[in-house]
Amino acid sequence: MTSTTLEIVRHGPLGPHVAEVWLNRPEVRNAFNDGVIAELTAAFESLGADSTLRAIVLGGRGKAFCAGADLSWMRAMADYDWAQNHADAARLAQMLWTLWNCPLPVVGRVHGDCYAGGLGLAAVCDVLVAAEGVHFCLSEARLGLLPATIGPYVVRALGEQASRRFFTTAERFSAAEAQRLGFVHEVVSSETLDAKVAEIVAALVANGPAAVQACKRLVKDLAESPLTAELRDDTARRIADIRASDEGRAGVQAFLNKSDPPWR
Repeated sequence: MTSTTLEIVRHGPLGPHVAEVWLNRPEVRNAFNDGVIAELTAAFESLGADSTLRAIVLGGRGKAFCAGADLSWMRAMADYDWAQNHADAARLAQMLWTLWNCPLPVVGRVHGDCYAGGLGLAAVCDVLVAAEGVHFCLSEARLGLLPATIGPYVVRALGEQASRRFFTTAERFSAAEAQRLGFVHEVVSSETLDAKVAEIVAALVANGPAAVQACKRLVKDLAESPLTAELRDDTARRIADIRASDEGRAGVQAFLNKSDPPWR
């Protein structure tokens, strides 16, 4: 399915259990506007509820992954009052929240520069693959603004100390630096970017689909929880739940019998 802002491919070349979501405004470097925000929100709500899917790939057409806010949209916002600005920002915050809470693992394919709100999109991905030569930038402070709505996700993905620097300096940093800081998982050549994404997707699809979703929830919950007796009990309950599930039983039996599990 192709819209004016997104291209969505279900059950395409990456396999029957994978969807691809492409930012499709190459003429403006895939910059955000209210249409992009609304369509991304709707797309991830729909895809996250699709029981036939196991993973989603998020990428961009053209030269850039995402350059942040669309200039025409920014010009319109320049005349907004506080209430209009708040409503507009709330829609962006809801979009990011929707992607962050997508039950399926999201693989980010960053082939070109990734600025401002685009870096927020990258931050909500579960696995991030970037091409050599890509640059990242939290450029908001240059405009007298701040990366507020994307901030919670960027700080979690980039780390507090690195965020202190790049929020305040608005410096560009390379894909190699992003990998060193733990923000990007893999940096590869442009020629091998798709192969690396396909490799990661294949690894995800090879695993138990319910287990993958449970693992994603577990990481989020552990990262936000103190080490308490309640957390200890919660983790014991989670492993008991999945061991006793049909998928868990089938997976263990397949391992013991040296056979393929049913989801393969």
